[in-house]
Amino acid sequence: MLTRIDHVMICVPELQQGIDVYTRLGFRVYSGGVHHGQGTHNAIGFFQDDYLELLSVRGGEHQHASAGLIEFLARGGGLRYVVVQSDDLAADVAAMRRRGVDVSDAIESGRRTPAGQELRWNVAQLGPSNPLPLLFIQHLTPLAERKRQVFRAGDHPNAVLRTDRVYIAVDDVAKAAETYGTVLGMPVPRLERGNVIKADMAVFNLGPTGLTVAQPAEAGPAADALARRGPGPFQVLYRTGSMDAAATWMADHGVPPPARGIRNTGEQAMLVGPEHACGAYIGFVGPA
Repeated sequence: MLTRIDHVMICVPELQQGIDVYTRLGFRVYSGGVHHGQGTHNAIGFFQDDYLELLSVRGGEHQHASAGLIEFLARGGGLRYVVVQSDDLAADVAAMRRRGVDVSDAIESGRRTPAGQELRWNVAQLGPSNPLPLLFIQHLTPLAERKRQVFRAGDHPNAVLRTDRVYIAVDDVAKAAETYGTVLGMPVPRLERGNVIKADMAVFNLGPTGLTVAQPAEAGPAADALARRGPGPFQVLYRTGSMDAAATWMADHGVPPPARGIRNTGEQAMLVGPEHACGAYIGFVGPA
C-alpha cells in the first residue's frame, strides 16, 4: 500500500551551496553520505516521519551519474522527484502492472552515512510509457534507525513538522489526474482552485500528505513554473508549528520576505520563490 510522501528530491549543482541555502530557510540539513555506485551524494533534513533530500553529483564522478541527472543539473537543478512510500513495494509494483502501468521491479539500494551507518531500501521507478516525476520506496532500515543519521531530527529553526503537500505543474489537469490516478491506484479527486499557486488542481491524499497536480488558471507560481521548466514538480508545502518562527529566521538570515496568501482551506501560507530555494518554490503553512 502507498502510505505517504516519503520525501522530495531537490537536485543542486553543488551540495554545500544547497545546504547553505536551505539552512538560511530554517532547515537543519546534514550531510547524508554517498549512494553506492551512482556518483551522487546527498544531504538530509529529517522531520517527524519524512524528510527533505538535497542531491548532487560528487566531484570527479560525473561518469557514474545518470545522464538524466546530468541534464537536469545543466538546466539549473530544482525539484526533480516526489518519492512515495510503500509498506509492500513488490505488491504495489504488481498492482501497478495489473493496471497497465510501466514500472520497474523493486530494486534494493542503499547509502553509507558519513558516520558509517548503512541504510537500505527498495526502490521502483516508472518506465518510458509513464514518464511521471515519481519514485516509489520501501525502507528496509527502521525509521528510528534512519533518524539517527542526523544530529537533530525534527528540530528546525523554521519549526517545520512534516511535508504537507507537493505540487506538480501540468498542461491539462483533468488528463493528468486520470494518469496519476491510474499509477497511484486511487480515484480521481474533484478539481479545486489553489488560491496561492493560482491553479486548478486535483489533490491525491496519501496519509497525512497530498500529491497535487496543478494547471495554471492565471499568472502565479504554477504558471511561472510551467513557463520556466515545463511540466513537473515545482513546490513543496511544509506544515510548520510557527509561521512567525519561520519568517523571523529567514529575515535574520537574509532571505527576502516570502509572499503571503490565503489557501482555499482558509489557512495563511507563505511562499519562498525559486530564486531563493535552488529552483523550487518552498511554502509554509501553520499557526502564527
